[in-house]
Amino acid sequence: MTRRDFIYTTTIISGGLMMGCDTSPIVKEDTLTYDIKASSMPEESEEHKRTWMSFVASDTIWASNQIAEVKRNLALIATTIAKYEPVSILVSRDDRDEAVELLGGLNTHEHPIELFELEMNDLWIRDTGPTFVYDENGEKSAIDLNFNGWGEDQEYALDAKVAKFVTEKANARLINSNLILEGGCFEVDGAGTAIMTESCIINDNRNPDVSKEEIEKELKSLLGLEKIIWLEGIKGKDITDGHTDFYARFVKEGVVVVSRDDYDASYDYEVTRKNIEMLQTATDSKGNPLELIILKTPDIINEAYGVDDFAAGYVGYYVCNGAVIMQSFGDPTADQDAKDALALAFPDRVIEQIAIDGIASGGGSIHCATQQECQEL
Repeated sequence: MTRRDFIYTTTIISGGLMMGCDTSPIVKEDTLTYDIKASSMPEESEEHKRTWMSFVASDTIWASNQIAEVKRNLALIATTIAKYEPVSILVSRDDRDEAVELLGGLNTHEHPIELFELEMNDLWIRDTGPTFVYDENGEKSAIDLNFNGWGEDQEYALDAKVAKFVTEKANARLINSNLILEGGCFEVDGAGTAIMTESCIINDNRNPDVSKEEIEKELKSLLGLEKIIWLEGIKGKDITDGHTDFYARFVKEGVVVVSRDDYDASYDYEVTRKNIEMLQTATDSKGNPLELIILKTPDIINEAYGVDDFAAGYVGYYVCNGAVIMQSFGDPTADQDAKDALALAFPDRVIEQIAIDGIASGGGSIHCATQQECQEL
């Protein structure tokens, strides 16, 4: 069984994908203009103002036996994060009452949970939402990365509006990128180095006729980078074309958590080994080698949903103020080993381990369902 196959499996079951879907292609310039001033993205463990999420599980995308569990999972993620920082959630008018009920109310948590009404296609706000950065003056800004449904593989007309909406609600300055990509495509250490996968960024379904050099130039300016470590990734096996945040994450400058899949029938068996080999020989922007923390994927996973795109990996955790929110999969040994490893990596944070099998059954993780907003400097 492959653990991260195309999300098409799920959507074909529900009868929703590409049937009368409005992909509304994003129009962009033929060549990049580079009029974007330098900005800088803080590493995820820096202090947050709040976390953004999207409460949605549309029956045009998700199978009927997934929807209720996905919504329960979203509520669980939100209430867990609300122990540590405020949470703002986008929700449709029709889903608002259900969201409030599943959240146990909005004012019953250590930190507030706030709802904003917006119609959306899907829940993956790491990709649909803006990426928060500090601009050249140290002011909080947000980058719209022109979400196009992972290369127009899924309907996205509503989700294409999420980044601008969130930016306005956050009172941040909007930065419009010339590129098309998603927040899950890259990981930064906050000190000038990023890890990215070529398969999702240097891909004609996002950035046709744009060279690697042009892409690097803009991303270095947008994210405050001096060096990009490129992983090869893999195209066409999952809907994201191999997002970085499923494979490798910075803990801090010089330290990277990386996934290793030991299931030899999975395409990720080779992908994860190539990633490890590349990162073992890579250096950061200061010329220093990287320390790797390898997290083995679980051998036991929940297959209750009857789909092949179950995303079973521990790298999709989310770092919030004072805690790391990570997944469990029902494999006692692997779950505990991963928790212990992250406890050592983040010694000053509480490790919250939760099961979100509904979201995982759609090919995603806690990280995919969240987006941090940085504090004002």
